[in-house]
Order: sequence, then structure tokens, then C-alpha cells
Amino acid sequence: MSARKRSDIWMHFVGVNQAQARCQYCKNLISVNGGSTSNMRRHLKTKHPTALLADTQQTTTGTAEAAATTSATASAASTSTDSGVASTATQLATATTTAPQAARRRPRQTTMGGFIKRPIQPLQQSKVDQALVKMIATDFQPFSIVEDRGFRAYTEALDPSYVLPSRGTISKRMLPNLFEKVRADIEEQIKTVPAVCLTTDCWTSNTTTSYMSVTCHYITDFKLRSNLLDCFVVTEQHTSQNLAQELSRVAKEWGIQDKIAACVTDNASNIVKAVNDILKWNHVRCFAHLLNLTVRYSVHQSEIQALILKVKSIAEYVRRSTVASAKLREMQQQMGQVQLRMKQDVATRWNSTYYMLQRVIEIKEPLVSTLALINPLLPALIPEEWDITKEVCDILKPFEEVTVEMSSESFVTGSKAILMARGLQRIVAHRQRNPSIHEPVKGMVNFLAADLEKRFGQVERVRVLAETTLLGPRFKKHAFVNERNAEETVKSVPQFWADFEERVTTLRPGIQNPITEAMLEIKGFLAEPLIPRKADPLEWWRVRALVYHNVCTIMKTRLCIVATSVPSERVFSKTGQIITDRRNRLSPSKVPELVFLNANL
Repeated sequence: MSARKRSDIWMHFVGVNQAQARCQYCKNLISVNGGSTSNMRRHLKTKHPTALLADTQQTTTGTAEAAATTSATASAASTSTDSGVASTATQLATATTTAPQAARRRPRQTTMGGFIKRPIQPLQQSKVDQALVKMIATDFQPFSIVEDRGFRAYTEALDPSYVLPSRGTISKRMLPNLFEKVRADIEEQIKTVPAVCLTTDCWTSNTTTSYMSVTCHYITDFKLRSNLLDCFVVTEQHTSQNLAQELSRVAKEWGIQDKIAACVTDNASNIVKAVNDILKWNHVRCFAHLLNLTVRYSVHQSEIQALILKVKSIAEYVRRSTVASAKLREMQQQMGQVQLRMKQDVATRWNSTYYMLQRVIEIKEPLVSTLALINPLLPALIPEEWDITKEVCDILKPFEEVTVEMSSESFVTGSKAILMARGLQRIVAHRQRNPSIHEPVKGMVNFLAADLEKRFGQVERVRVLAETTLLGPRFKKHAFVNERNAEETVKSVPQFWADFEERVTTLRPGIQNPITEAMLEIKGFLAEPLIPRKADPLEWWRVRALVYHNVCTIMKTRLCIVATSVPSERVFSKTGQIITDRRNRLSPSKVPELVFLNANL
């Protein structure tokens, strides 16, 4: 083995036997049959590339040190005594062996290619360009980010060969191209589904531009999918006729005018008339919006409203005052509590009022101490008002939980509408049977009970919601309070096949009546045990699709129905982030493209 150790590669390996060497870094055994070092060099390149890099950097230094060692040894030999001849001879021998090895480790000459910046390949340039546009759309970045000095330096550090496109190229070519590609992909997917559910809403930006959004929800591969179809500027008045024309236009552009199972909107009379009377679509009132109206109505009685205004004034003071905020944090720290900030409500959202009251209850002790120390000219809550605030939060908590659960886009929600409405009615009825000792709380509970009955008393008779509930394997008929309503829904579902029967029986005489088949399947489906409340109903239908083929087809036209128009409202939350002071020059024509990509990427 010693005769073969002339290569510098042996600095990284130790010979084990005539056929193998051990790597000093990973301790793996490498074959060296026939004295070849190719396997060892290949191992270093693939597993330990930095080791070779270190060798290259050290060759110049090693050569100089070897020359110095040789010179020093020769000098020592000329001045040594006779008694040191043997030692000098040994040093000379060692220097003779070391110097040639160091001399062979010469630095590699840099090629001309090392001084030339190679241009990026067109395919890679296109790939990075597309990633840049996606980042701008998903992260709400302005087009001018490509002109920012810091971003350009960052991009240069990542890949010096990449050429950043101009903001004009992004706006006029790259963004529209990506928009058309994503839109075409969604169109192909929607073509394959039997039914869709639409939601719509309107919003006015801080530039006084009015926008309307339309989202689409459907079942494909037994998964609930959601897409934004359009978000566009509305220049005309929001009359029922104009809104109906816009909705009809969007439906025709996407080829879904014959697939709309229902359209979910808020309670505004213009949009309700547009969907119900003009377009003749199945209309579903937004569950969250109805709850919002119910709770706002109940808390606007004089005593409760006065309490809310008092809490709001405290919250506003603490949030505006740096002294009060600092003192509140200090008191929370002294009392060993988590440092929480005050929350402030928004007039149009009842749940923001609930969050404000809940936060006051959570930080009651440090808040009282803070207000006592800084002595603001604020009306303090008396003990009875603290008790009322706590009771109001307890009453509103189920409403907040239901609102959050029913506002989901990823899970089936339409089938839970009846069950949730009846559940809230039972909770409020229990509060009535066990009344509070505080009259304002009693009045609030009575208002809630009356308004729930007004808005949800006939929810079981909303046909599309009743059919959606019946076809959900979590609830079926058990969600209905009125048995008659449940039985009527069971009978109505097979009528879905009436048109199918007329077309098929003429082509295939003698086949069994499709309505009869559907009725038999419905009976079999209802006889199945209920699945857990948190189980996925669409996964259950995936497994049973072949068993209940006809009913499964109906299911896809009903479980796609969402309970709220929150998906359309969420679009405007993002739109507000797109239209900012930094992007105030963004033309209205670009907003729909950016909003569409942000929602669908």
C-alpha cells in the first residue's frame, strides 16, 4: 500500500488493506483495487466536495512552506556537528519526500469561462418570471417591486444571470398571460362537474370604486372546491336589474347557467330580487348575515347598548394612550398574566363586539388596576355591569362558534344550516327557562328568541337546504324538528330524476323507473347508521358511490351548497390589501386580474 500512496488524494483516506481504503470523513470503505485512486476521488467529489475545495485553496501555501522547509534543512545540515549528522540526514530525507508531494498540489488555472457571466437559459428565465408574477399576486406586492434597490440586489445575489423584467412587462404581458392560463385550467375543471353553488357580494374601495365578486363552489373527485370566477368594477347603480345582468353575464362566460344549484347572498332586497325574481335561481340567504342581524338587534336595546358604549370608550382610551397601554402591560406582567391588548368593535360586525367584551373580561383585574392608577375621566364599570358583561359573553359565545363553523370554504356547510339554527334556538330557549337575575340580560334573551324564530322558524322548508341536510350522512332526517318536513324532503329528492326519466325511457324501453330506483336507494341510504359529526361526508359518499349511484348524483348538486356568502366577502378583504397607498396608481382593470390570481393560485 505504501508504494501507491503518491497521490494527494491519500490525505483524505487511510489504507485498510491492498483492496480497500477508509474515508477519514464518513468512515466508508472505498475500493482501490489495482492501485487506482479514481474511486476515492469520485467519492470526495460527490460526498465531500468541500474537502477538494480546501485542497485547492491550500496548494499555494503548501508549496511555499515545502520550499522553506527544504531551505531550512539544508542550512541546518551545513552547520551541524558530527554528532548530528544522522539527524540531519533524516530531516533531509523527509524534506525530499514532502516537497515533491506539495509541489504536485498546484492550483488549477481559471478558464476564460470563469470571467464571463453566462446568460440564463430561456426556459429557466420563463420559470423564474412566472414565479415572480405569482409572488406579486399572492403576496399583494406592487409591480414597482422590481425597481426597488433592495429587491434588485437580492435577486442579483440569488442568480446574477437572471434579468428582472420591467414593471410594464409584468403588467402588460406576464400578468395577463398567467391570468388566462389559470382561468383556462379552472374552466376545464368546472366543465366536468354536474352543479355549482354561487356566492356574491359588493364592496366599495377607498378610491370610491365599486366592485362585485362571484365565487363558485362545486364537488370534484369527492372534494369541495372553491374558485373566484370574477371580481369586477360596477359602474351602474346597484339595482336588481343591473345586478341580475352582471350575474347572468358571469354565468354565461363560464358556461354554468344550467348548472347553478343555488346562489347565496346577503339579505339586501336588490340582490334577493335579482336572484329570485329575475334570474329564477334557487336563492339561499347567508346564514352568517342572518345571525349578524339577529345579534345586533338583540344587543341594541338601551341597557345593553349603554354597557357596550361604556366598554368601547375604555377600549378606545387604552388603545390610544401610550401611558395606559404601557401601564396595562406592566400590571399584566406583575399579576403573572399573558400580555393581551384591548380589542375594539366594528359597528357592522357583531362578533367584533363579542371579542371586545370577551377581552375585557379576560383582563379585568389588570385593567381595573390600570384605570385606578392613571385615573382617567372615564365611567368605570360597577360590579353589576361586570356580571352583565360576563353573562352577555356567555350568551353570545354559541353564536360566535356557529358563525365561525358555518363560514368555512373547505368543508360542507349547507347541510348543517338547519341543525345549527335549531341548536341556537334550543340554547336560547334554555336561557329563557332559566332566566338571569339581571333584567337587561332577560330582555336580550327574549329579543334573541323572537328574532331567531322570525328568521329561522321556516328554515326546514327551504327546499335546497332541506335536501342538502337530508343527503348529509351525518344528520339525515335527525336534523329536522318537524317530522312532516323531513318526510316531504325524502319524497322531493327522487323528483330530481323526472327529466332524466323522460329522456331515458324513450331510448331504453322496459328499464326500471328511475324515480323508483332513486326511492329505493334513498330508503337504503336513510337506513345506514349516521357517521360522526366531524367525519367528512364526501369521503363517505366516495366509498358508497357505486351502491347509491343515483342518489350520489343528486348529492353532488346539493352538498356543494355553502351556507354563507363569506367567501365573496373574503375576496374584498384581500382586495383592500391590493388597493393600498403604495398601489394607488393601480388601474381598475388590473385589480380583477390580481384578485382572481390571488384567490385561485
